[in-house]
Order: sequence, then C-alpha cells, then structure tokens
Amino acid sequence: MDQIKIKNLEIFARHGVFPEENALGQKFIVTAVLYTDTRAAGKTDDLEASIHYGEISRQIEHFLTAHTFKLLERAAESLAETLLLNTPRLERVRLEIKKPWAPVGLPMETVSVEIERGWHTAYIALGSNMGDKEKFLKEAVDALDAIPLCKVTQVSSFLSTKPYGVTDQEDFLNGCLVLCTLLRPRELLEELHRIEQEAGRERVIRWGPRTLDLDIIFYDDWIVEEADLCIPHVDMHRREFVLKPLHEIAPYKRHPCTGKTVREMLEEVCPTK
Repeated sequence: MDQIKIKNLEIFARHGVFPEENALGQKFIVTAVLYTDTRAAGKTDDLEASIHYGEISRQIEHFLTAHTFKLLERAAESLAETLLLNTPRLERVRLEIKKPWAPVGLPMETVSVEIERGWHTAYIALGSNMGDKEKFLKEAVDALDAIPLCKVTQVSSFLSTKPYGVTDQEDFLNGCLVLCTLLRPRELLEELHRIEQEAGRERVIRWGPRTLDLDIIFYDDWIVEEADLCIPHVDMHRREFVLKPLHEIAPYKRHPCTGKTVREMLEEVCPTK
C-alpha cells in the first residue's frame, strides 16, 4: 500500500495524567503515515484523487487541541479512529505521538506511543427461524450498519433453508453480508451478541430455534482459535445455508486455512448446484 507521511508535526495541547499538564499544556510531536492508493492521483495529477496532507495536518491539530486525555494511548486511539472515519480513501494509519517534556523527573529526550489501525473486512452470516424472520434479518443489517465503527457494504439475498442439527423446528431464513469495521474480532463478537439479545435471542438449545443468529465467518484472513471464538467459522465449509448466500457476494474469497474458494467449498457441499 502506498504511503503519505507527515513527520514531526508540532502541536501545543493539554494531555497528561497530572492536573497541571491539563491546565498549562505542553508540546506534542505527531508523525502520521497514511496508507492509501495513490495510483489515480499519480496518473491524473488531481488532488481530489489523493489525501490532502495539509487538511490532515489541520485535522490532527484541531483534534488534539479540542480534547484532553490523560493517556497518550487514548489520544492516539481516538485520533486514529477520527482520521479513518472521516478521510475518504484512507485504508490504514500509523500514528506516533511524542511527548518531549514528560514529567518523570529524569533526563529524557522524549516518550511516545505508536499505533497502527485500519479497516478490516468481516463476513457475517445471518439466520432466523422464529417470528417475522425477514424483519429480524433486515433489522440486524441496519443495526450493524449503525455501529459507529462499522459499515455494511454488501448484503446477499435471503434464502429459506432446512434446519441444521436439530431438525424438528421451523425452516430458517439465511443471508450473509460484508462488513468494513474498525472493531477487533472480540469487540465485533460482543456487538453481534448485543444485537442478538435485542432481537430476543435466547441460547437454550444448541442449533435450536432462534429469533436471530449472527456469526463471524471470515475476518480478513485472520485465524483465531479461542474458547468461544473461532475464525474462520469452524463449520462454515459444511453448511450450504452459509455458503450459498456467501457465494452470492464473495465467490472467490479464500479460506485462509485450506486455500479453497467459497465457490469450491459450495461445490463440495452441493456437487450438482
């Protein structure tokens, strides 16, 4: 990914643990590396096709002077989110905030915090087999898109499928969506559980009836293996009701463990389809 660099931008702001730091203020030095595709700007010489580093510099200055944080970690995290949410074409950002006059009582040139944050792509499976199924799925799409650090970019059509595991229950309505997000997998899982609970989801019987079921199928090409979180979804390659709507929006997305595309996995589950 191409980079635009802003190095050692000096800003007078009021961040620090001690009250006198918040009252008197001090100098901070910011370096920002903006990850974006500069090809169009390079071919056209059009500033609108790139990221205006002057505007970004002023945005950084305004944000850090308009807010007061105790920790550099909080200042860097909040600034990164603000830049990513408000800057078109910005895919990732690396920030370093230096504090030259840190009050530690020892000789020191500077202390700093450096972070890198960016947009991630998650694929979410949706299902419902109670009540107004389509309403539950559509409300889930809207709820995900309403999360400040998330943007729904694609939604499959919904299809009716037979129940999986426990077969003595109503048919399901299933779909998939693509989500651009700044949330980490664990944070995203918590949001999915919140949306399920707001839809009246009760976790009583495994594979049993539910108003709403939301699962993370892929998160970039990450592999996560935790007690209550497995990415890619552990059973996705066996489930037609996941693969069919996922194939509609991402047929060539590859499983990071097996290397198989969604189309290849679907063909294995449904050889004649």
